[in-house]
Amino acid sequence: MITAIDHVALQVRNLDEVIAGYTAIFGRSPDWLGLTGGVRHAWFQFANAALDIIGTDGDSNAAKALRSDVEKHGEGIMGLGFRVADFETARYTLERRGVALAEPHVTRSTNDTGETREWSVVVARRKSTAGPAQFFVAPKFEATVTVANAEQVSGLDHIVVNTRNCERALAYYGARLGLDLRLDRTNEQWGARQLFFRCGNAVVEIGASLKEPAGDDPDRYGGLAWRVADPEAARARIAAAGLDVSEVRKGRKPGTQVFTVRSGTGGVPTLMLSGNE
Repeated sequence: MITAIDHVALQVRNLDEVIAGYTAIFGRSPDWLGLTGGVRHAWFQFANAALDIIGTDGDSNAAKALRSDVEKHGEGIMGLGFRVADFETARYTLERRGVALAEPHVTRSTNDTGETREWSVVVARRKSTAGPAQFFVAPKFEATVTVANAEQVSGLDHIVVNTRNCERALAYYGARLGLDLRLDRTNEQWGARQLFFRCGNAVVEIGASLKEPAGDDPDRYGGLAWRVADPEAARARIAAAGLDVSEVRKGRKPGTQVFTVRSGTGGVPTLMLSGNE
């Protein structure tokens, strides 16, 4: 049913500024700049997922609504799109498994040259997702993927969802969405329980603090982790572009190295890592 993470959507105040930030972080320009639903957006395509950055500038009703949401909730991850192999079968299966869905629709983006891209989309109601905006997508186009060199980002490693209810997350991501639970890890030293769900060639990581009791609060998105082959070279390149980055350090998984990007991310906590963290 679900084959991969199709894309992660960000909502930001200044689209051009955030495009410049991610161009520096990823080491390349966006693959697509277009207008969708009355708002401008930029699309960075990788082999295993994409990043869709959506701006609030403009006078359309959609832009005004998004601007209001950003003022209320801040910049950051707006939603997570799962790619499905067969759109109608996925809708049927999700509803049979108890996922409440809105009416399906087609999202269309048009760039400056008049080219268009389309996606079949159905949005999950937040009572099913326990809070985070999520949707199921069948693209109607073939995206071209740029092969990254060692200093560039090669793909998404994982997206973090913070929860106070791991059992609820297990039921939703495992039983209802059918994602592959690869690891359920509790670490007293880190003060966390983590669930790792494989989704295509990326991971949805569910994190819960051990310092507070389980509860029914809504889940919320944490950050994003991106893969780089040479973290030292990537850090040097990003720092030279004027962004704030940490030093490279050892990752939690043996043999990995990581560093943090502290600016230019559109409000998203961002980690860069070598290999799979």
